Amino acid sequence: MQRSDERLGSLAPDPILMTRVLFVCMGNICRSPMAEGIFRRKLRERGLEGQFEVDSCGTGGWHAGEPADPRTQAVLSKYDAHFPHVARQIRAEDLHYFDHIFVMDRENLRTLERMFPAHRGKARLLLDLNGGGEVPDPYYGGPQDFEAVYQMLEEALEVFLQTHLAT
Repeated sequence: MQRSDERLGSLAPDPILMTRVLFVCMGNICRSPMAEGIFRRKLRERGLEGQFEVDSCGTGGWHAGEPADPRTQAVLSKYDAHFPHVARQIRAEDLHYFDHIFVMDRENLRTLERMFPAHRGKARLLLDLNGGGEVPDPYYGGPQDFEAVYQMLEEALEVFLQTHLAT
């Protein structure tokens, strides 16, 4: 949806009608930025960028301010899904702001629920979209692990996008 924005002198996306999607992992340098990059690419390919706001973050803040892991960047570049990323930690306002909060694993889902008990149930596991399970952390693995995670995320995000567009 678009609205007239006189400051811009053109049509701009209506922030009220946008779907806001947040991806969460532990440090926001591997899985969640990979999911963000894949989803951004899917939106770009379909011309849907103006209908969504997409971000990612981590439950921990030790990588805040850092770029994505070089192996994440490499796999995103391979699939034309690379984007400028700066890691950040989740904030309480994220739970109010985002419509969909997808977490990569149960440990981080439990961490979110401990951090923000009033928002229990707002976040869900991303892989619940296509059969369930967890997205493994590839951090201590090699390039093949990052590739495997990419493929898992690719499939789940396609399911989400198809389901969302059908409603």
